[in-house]
Amino acid sequence: MPYILKKYDVIAGESVEDFLIDVVKLSETLALKLLKNARIVDHKKRRLQKGKVLKSGYIEVLIFEPITKGLIPLFQTEHFALFDKPSGLLVHPTVRSTEYTLLDEIRYQFGDEAKLVHRIDAETSGLVLVSKNGYAGYLLKEMFAKKEFVKKYKALVEHELKEEILIDKKITTSDGLIKLKMQTSDNGKDSTTRIRPIAYDKEKNQTLVEAIPYTGRQHQIRVHLESMSHRIVGDPIYGLNETFVDNFLNNKIEHNERINVTGAPRLMLHAYYLEFTFLKTTYIFCSKQEF
Repeated sequence: MPYILKKYDVIAGESVEDFLIDVVKLSETLALKLLKNARIVDHKKRRLQKGKVLKSGYIEVLIFEPITKGLIPLFQTEHFALFDKPSGLLVHPTVRSTEYTLLDEIRYQFGDEAKLVHRIDAETSGLVLVSKNGYAGYLLKEMFAKKEFVKKYKALVEHELKEEILIDKKITTSDGLIKLKMQTSDNGKDSTTRIRPIAYDKEKNQTLVEAIPYTGRQHQIRVHLESMSHRIVGDPIYGLNETFVDNFLNNKIEHNERINVTGAPRLMLHAYYLEFTFLKTTYIFCSKQEF
C-alpha cells in the first residue's frame, strides 16, 4: 500500500522541516509539501506547520512509498517518459487506501520530482506522458495548457457511423444523481471532438472510430459520442440506467452483468497516438496495445 504512516522520535530544539530533511531524509520540496498538506502530526495528533520547533515525543509522517509491478516505459529521455497504460489501472490514488496506480511506477522509477503531465480515465488504455524533473514538468504542462499536443484515440461505438463528424458541444457537470458524470449543456465549457469512422461491424452494429479531442474536458470523448447516440461499447457510466451506474461505482455489479449491460468487460477507448515538439525535437508515438 503506497501511503504508509511512520513514527519518528523527535530531536528537541530542531524545527520540524529540518527534522524531516535531516532525519527522515525527505527532500526539502517534499517536506514542505507534506507540512502544507497537513500530513505531519505530533504525538497528540496536532498538525504541524513549517517553523514549528519540536520539543518531545514523536511525530507521525504519512509518506507515499511507491511499489512496482514491473510496468516499464514505452520510451524515455532524461526529461520525460511515456507509459502505455493498461485498462483498469488508475493513474493516481483516489483514496489513501488505493493499493497500486501508475503513479507508483512513476515515483518508484524516477523519484519524487516525477509527475503526470496529463491523465486518462482508469478504464481508458494507452499513452500517458510523465515528466522526470521540475523543468520538464513545467514546460510540458504549459504545452498541454496551450494545446500544443496532438492526441488521438480509438473507440468502439454503438451503431453505424458513416461519415466524419465534428462535435462542438459545450460540457458541464451533470445535474443528475451521478455527480461523477458530465453532460452537454449550453451553459458548459467549449468542447470540440472530431470523429472519423474506421470500420463497421454489421453483425454487431458497432463502428471503430478515431477520436481527436481539441479540448480537454473530463470524459469529453465519452460524453460527445453518447450525445450523438454512439455510446462507447463497455462504458459503465454513460447512456445507462442511473441505478446500474450507481451500483457499478459502488462495486455492486458482477463481471458478467457488467458485460451484459455495457457490451464489454472494459471501456473500449484507447489513447493510441501522441505527437509533440519538445526542446526542438518532434516526437510521434503510437501505442503497441490493441483492443
